[in-house]
Amino acid sequence: MTGIIDYDAGNLRSVEKALEALGEEGEITRDPEKILSADRVILPGVGSFGDAMERIRQYDLEKVIHQVVDRGIPFLGICLGLQLLFERSDESPGALGLGLLKGEILRIPSKPGMKIPHMGWNSIGIKPDSRLFAGIEDQAYVYFVHSYYLHAADESQVAADTEYITHIHAAVESGNIYACQFHPEKSGRVGLAILKNFVDL
Repeated sequence: MTGIIDYDAGNLRSVEKALEALGEEGEITRDPEKILSADRVILPGVGSFGDAMERIRQYDLEKVIHQVVDRGIPFLGICLGLQLLFERSDESPGALGLGLLKGEILRIPSKPGMKIPHMGWNSIGIKPDSRLFAGIEDQAYVYFVHSYYLHAADESQVAADTEYITHIHAAVESGNIYACQFHPEKSGRVGLAILKNFVDL
């Protein structure tokens, strides 16, 4: 069973449906026992960094997330779920993230003729030894919706990157932590293959 952490951040059902398409049971929950007994855990999310961290703490989920990681349970952050794994974000000055990985979330700089948020399909450069992207062709297209992007402190943790106005770290892998800035559940065949790789870890 895959636990999908519910902290009122939206986009949970589409993740659950994508798992169903793979024949995988997903359960949306904020029950610590269910999360910690899951075979793997996903932290999806759309919305504001600061508001999301406030809700995670309101529901006493910060400790649970750290326990998931400490126990070696495969953990996947999606979109805002990736950003929350890091220390801080330009979106919410003063708000502390989960701090599971080193890096910061920066605002995509403005550029004439380019829209923010970055919304749509972009190709990603994939690191050859990535487990999350095993069997997926380099420069495959995935679906993004975001105004802020990851700059990871440790380049060796970057599993995929992309270019949109600036250089964006699009996915990371570190131990049992995996995360994507894009939405695999909205990325068609490629996205389902990424989720299948996660489910099969």
